[in-house]
Amino acid sequence: MASRPNTDWIPGLAKGMWLTLKTLFTKPVTVNYPLEKEIPVPRARGVIALDTDACTSCMLCVRECPDWCIYIEGHKEDIPPETEGGRVKTRAKLDRFDIDYALCMYCGICVEVCPFDALFWSPEYEYSELNIADMLHDKDRLTTWLETVPDPPALEK
Repeated sequence: MASRPNTDWIPGLAKGMWLTLKTLFTKPVTVNYPLEKEIPVPRARGVIALDTDACTSCMLCVRECPDWCIYIEGHKEDIPPETEGGRVKTRAKLDRFDIDYALCMYCGICVEVCPFDALFWSPEYEYSELNIADMLHDKDRLTTWLETVPDPPALEK
């Protein structure tokens, strides 16, 4: 008496072949990155931009940063009085503001804690470097990112 061969695997094979044929002719979900640029969402965290006019070197961002990747140096300048006999005012001037993106974990605490709105998120994400030492962005480079910061959304009525 001859036994029949087991054919339980045929429906599974047909289902797998159908899935293969179906996905073969659909458009891929991924983006071919170097040739096509992905448009980030409005609240994407790319690089941190700096407004040097608003920064007062208060060091809150440095103290709150969990990675210690922000370096600030500043000094105080005397501003002469506007009227004769007035008192001399002092203003903090920013000498150095560096962020080491090789250490940064993009948590955004520095942006949130800044009381003078000197730090902003920019949606730019193409700032990789071949040398890790070039990941230390100085004040001038952080200021250039300020141009790419989108306008804040309108307030609700």
